[in-house]
Amino acid sequence: MRIAVLGTGSVGRAIAARTAELGHRVTIGTRDVATTRAGDHAAWMARHPEVGLATLPEAASAAELVVNATNGSASLPALTAAGAANLSGKVLLDIANPLDFGAGFPPSLTVHNTDSLAERIQREFPQAKVVKSLNTLTAELMVRPRQLADGEHTVFVSGDDAEAKRIVTGLLVSFGHTDVIDLGDLSTARGVEMVLPLWLRLYGRLDTATFNIKVVR
Repeated sequence: MRIAVLGTGSVGRAIAARTAELGHRVTIGTRDVATTRAGDHAAWMARHPEVGLATLPEAASAAELVVNATNGSASLPALTAAGAANLSGKVLLDIANPLDFGAGFPPSLTVHNTDSLAERIQREFPQAKVVKSLNTLTAELMVRPRQLADGEHTVFVSGDDAEAKRIVTGLLVSFGHTDVIDLGDLSTARGVEMVLPLWLRLYGRLDTATFNIKVVR
């Protein structure tokens, strides 16, 4: 599968490296290719020559699946830069969180209760097939869940398109996830985004990001 990962941070890099390792054709999308190549991303690219680098619209236009791995506050501008036409008809896996660090740590949510970042993305890009997932755990556990309890913990998917959720679920299973719960339509993304205040407080208490929630039933 041709995959575009929008975002050059730790989450984007983790997703890009793992999907490339699994045999997908992966391109990271960035606003400025030259600046990204000249920065600290250069050493990472040298270690992962199988991952391409392109502008946001170039990466999105060539992809079958687009991953939004940008900072939540930058997600809509980045996707707008990628281009609505380049996202039309494609699965858009949104793993961003709408965090506001304006008052320090822990951050608050910029959207909650009656809306979500995922729903805002879907409204802005109605021809895309938005699926929310992976936002409730740290980057390395997103892509290598079996490093914790042999993968015996839970990840969620939310979305309005059943086929898009099937594709995302297949990707999650290929990462090693063994318990994927389909929560239902995209409005259920409100719940998983609101897990973040709890996640952040657990992180502060446990002093590690290597933990996750397991739904026992």
